[in-house]
Amino acid sequence: MEFRSFLIKYGEIGVKGKNRWKFEDVLIRQVKTALRKVDGTFDIVRQHGRIYVDTDGSADYEDTIEALKHVFGLVSICPVVRFENRDYEFVKEQVVRYMKEVYGTQQKTFKVFTRRIDKDYPGTSETISAELGAVILDACPNLTVNVREPEIPLHVEIRNEAVSIYSLTIPGPGGMPVGTNGRAMLLLSGGIDSPVAGYMIAKRGVLIEATYFHAPPYTSDRAKQKVIDLAKLVAKYAGPVNLHIINFTEIQLAIYEKCPHEELTIIMRRYMMRIAEEMAKKTGAMALITGESIGQVASQTVDSLVCTNDVCTLPVFRPLIGFDKQEIVERSEQIGTYETSIEPYEDCCTIFVAKHPVTHPDLERIRESEKKLADVIDEMVARAVETQERILCTAD
Repeated sequence: MEFRSFLIKYGEIGVKGKNRWKFEDVLIRQVKTALRKVDGTFDIVRQHGRIYVDTDGSADYEDTIEALKHVFGLVSICPVVRFENRDYEFVKEQVVRYMKEVYGTQQKTFKVFTRRIDKDYPGTSETISAELGAVILDACPNLTVNVREPEIPLHVEIRNEAVSIYSLTIPGPGGMPVGTNGRAMLLLSGGIDSPVAGYMIAKRGVLIEATYFHAPPYTSDRAKQKVIDLAKLVAKYAGPVNLHIINFTEIQLAIYEKCPHEELTIIMRRYMMRIAEEMAKKTGAMALITGESIGQVASQTVDSLVCTNDVCTLPVFRPLIGFDKQEIVERSEQIGTYETSIEPYEDCCTIFVAKHPVTHPDLERIRESEKKLADVIDEMVARAVETQERILCTAD
């Protein structure tokens, strides 16, 4: 069967009360953006709490589904048959046609679920379901009824403007439409964690900017390209991501020369947070995002997080804070960033790591160590920010 309409269902938006239309508007805008990558003509129709994506038949079915599966805010996508003729006999014919064309001779169980939104339509939802079920049994001997756990949940919606039939439900990513919850700055590295963190915050409707700290010649151009590739993968869900590439070499070398080596990781991290926050404020971002998980490495113990938080005035979102590594890996595999993250191109965090980093840093001692940088660091930070490279990363 050729499907020319898709019912897209949302979840949390439905409880937004009088503000629901605002969230629907953003969701529709994100759907339109996602479908620009698909050849074909689309029309978005909003009718009484339902949103449909209609096509003229020119769009590829699989490409359309794939595009919609990357739109945050969509809980499910249902390929649907819609028609304006509401004559009951015609509805019966279309229901039988649907079951025959979609399921053929497969031996399956089914149940009809009718929603009679038009209360002037003859009958009740229960009687219509029973009658349509009987018609299907007569026409399709390969199908049987199972009212408790049907393999085919056949939905028939009778509305004032049209009748819809569907049974297939394709999971969407859920969450909230991107653009409904402000903007945040992601500290993006070439590792497994930070792309997942960006994905998870974008899923809550937050627009994502990203900052990457590059350290040439200690890190290669291929390491930078790896991060650009990761930003593009995150952009499949989050929309276009502005990636701000900061040359961090001068700052890292100064920290290496002037500060205790066991404190290198913490002090380096503190300056990354400072710079990322400055970039956030310049771009209108209202929070920072990191991929930190408690205890995963020396810079992610509770003591270390206290030290890095000390330099921030913006809130820091850490969506992976309670995840273990395997959970993060599994999520990265699900969203398609894992294979890129494990490419063997090291970033500046791994190049300059201390042999024996402090795991329980003392905040006052860290502050004292940073005073050794006082004569040079402000100028270096300003230069790093001024010479940033900005790349707009979009999904391929």
